[in-house]
Amino acid sequence: MKKTYKQLATIAMLAIMTITPAACTANPKEAPLQSAAQTTAGQPVDLTYAAEQAVQAVVHIKFVQNSKTQTVTVEDPFGDFFDPFGFFGQGRGNGGHRQQQVQTPKREGIGSGVIISADGYIVTNNHVVEGADELLVTLNDNREFSAKIIGTDKTTDLALIKINGKELPTLPIGDSEKLRIGEWVLAVGNPMGLTSTVTAGIVSAKARSIGANGVESFIQTDAAINAGNSGGALVNVNGQLVGINAMLVSQTGSYSGYGFAIPTTLMNKVVDDIKQYGTVQRPMLGIAGQDAHKYIDAEKSKGNEVDLGTNDGIYIAEIQADGSAEDAGLKKGDVIISIDGKKITKMAELQEYLFMKKPGDKVEVTYLRNKSKKTITMTLKNEQGNTKVVKGAADLDILGAQFRPITEQMKEDLGIKYGLEVTKVSGGKMKEAGVPRGFIIQKANDTTIKTIEDMQDAVKSASTSKEPVLYISGYFPTGKKAYFAVPLQD
Repeated sequence: MKKTYKQLATIAMLAIMTITPAACTANPKEAPLQSAAQTTAGQPVDLTYAAEQAVQAVVHIKFVQNSKTQTVTVEDPFGDFFDPFGFFGQGRGNGGHRQQQVQTPKREGIGSGVIISADGYIVTNNHVVEGADELLVTLNDNREFSAKIIGTDKTTDLALIKINGKELPTLPIGDSEKLRIGEWVLAVGNPMGLTSTVTAGIVSAKARSIGANGVESFIQTDAAINAGNSGGALVNVNGQLVGINAMLVSQTGSYSGYGFAIPTTLMNKVVDDIKQYGTVQRPMLGIAGQDAHKYIDAEKSKGNEVDLGTNDGIYIAEIQADGSAEDAGLKKGDVIISIDGKKITKMAELQEYLFMKKPGDKVEVTYLRNKSKKTITMTLKNEQGNTKVVKGAADLDILGAQFRPITEQMKEDLGIKYGLEVTKVSGGKMKEAGVPRGFIIQKANDTTIKTIEDMQDAVKSASTSKEPVLYISGYFPTGKKAYFAVPLQD
């Protein structure tokens, strides 16, 4: 569903900003004498143990993206003038445009992360590390570690990185499913230039969806979260990690009431899949829909009366061809009310439950059709429409070729403005598809190819799509246009 400008303006990623190193100390191993469940109702809650646990394992992450040279197309007011003597340099005569090399500025920023294993695995947000050339992790004793990205998942905004360390302080992982509305929690991170900051609040809501990520079931809290908290810890009173702080909703970009954390149920799935498979195994139900009560309200606003037999559940607005739902016999207009006996009242709950599964798993779906309850068993498929394990995104090496941006002379000879020349074909998918040395690639699927980075992005996107094929178009050196289909899987 499209957001209005005003709605989008309220969703603020916890932007990374420069601060000093975060504090981490030794990790106490003894459990508190009194847990949250044992605390007498109406009595003050002691948060000191949880705070001591959390600050030890929440680290400072510095993001660096180096300056790069890029070729861009710019407007040229003299581009249509004939320049026989080349006074204005190359690139003229291109219909008001010319190619120009620009130097991108170096970018730096910071975020937070949580150490989840003593050998250096750290969970943070994808938006903290995305596009980084360097990641620097700083501990409390001022030791600095270069971190490498193990894997990322954009749909949940999670990333797993690693530093080479031993006996590092860790934060025990709790069960976010057991969180209750009104329960005390701490948010720990590096906000607004203030290292190792701890704020307290309560769980305001669970399974909250705000339309920021592809898969979301946020824990909503009124513990103050600000810029710099990204990737930090949401901790219960027992000092257990129950969420990864991700974003806030604010008119100003600063804390004004509510922050949102990714629950550990989703985090555990992402971490396990990245470690085992290199990418997240995401089953797809094969439907498009919305919360039943939202559908009913939308229809009423149009003057239509709707009776689905329930105000809870997921109204199915569309069935994907050849998807899990179509195979199982679900239809447009059905309302999903439970899966495997678990009541489903809203889309975030459905997404969270399905995200725990793998392609090939079977689930029992209960739904209403014309207010009549029915139950079916469904086999879940992956994004590519089958039940196989999805491999990680392919790298450029899979093509078995080398590339370079075309020269100004090639542009002039062929009458084109951009392209990537295949300089060597030594094997791999390019050779299998018959793509020759010297071929100039201009498009790959829907991506315009001007740089090697463009080609890398196209390969990654195609390799994880439902149809893992790279359709390329371009020119032979003779000027003849040609097309090739390059399958990226065996």
